[in-house]
Amino acid sequence: MKKVEIYTDGACSGNPGPGGWGAILRYGGTEKKISGGAAETTNNRMELMGVIEALQRLKEPCEVVLTSDSKYVCDAIQKGWAENWKRNGWRKSDHKPALNADLWENLLGLLKVHCVTVQWIKGHSGHPENECCDRMAVAESQRYKK
Repeated sequence: MKKVEIYTDGACSGNPGPGGWGAILRYGGTEKKISGGAAETTNNRMELMGVIEALQRLKEPCEVVLTSDSKYVCDAIQKGWAENWKRNGWRKSDHKPALNADLWENLLGLLKVHCVTVQWIKGHSGHPENECCDRMAVAESQRYKK
């Protein structure tokens, strides 16, 4: 399997509000930067979109190291929360609806295709790729401001 590094970040101006996501995919000596956004969204949706969009760009099953500053994304994957939410009809342990079920459904499918290791990093702490992804995400969110 090819080994790919993915770095992602999401941003939102207001929550909800205009938002953006940014991602860096790195394979061998090649790096690709991608970004996008939405006019009315949440920070967590943008964090998820960054991961989904990056994984969707992979043309074959890969071994992926995913680096994100989102505890929401990292914990839900690593601790099995998202799988449990799905198994429980998109309900959390407190029986409240799990948010962003549509995106989690998509991401869980992608996680079955790729061998993904998740690394959480502290945001805004000088990590070069995270800072770059943050700049892309913020720039995208600005495009949707009224």
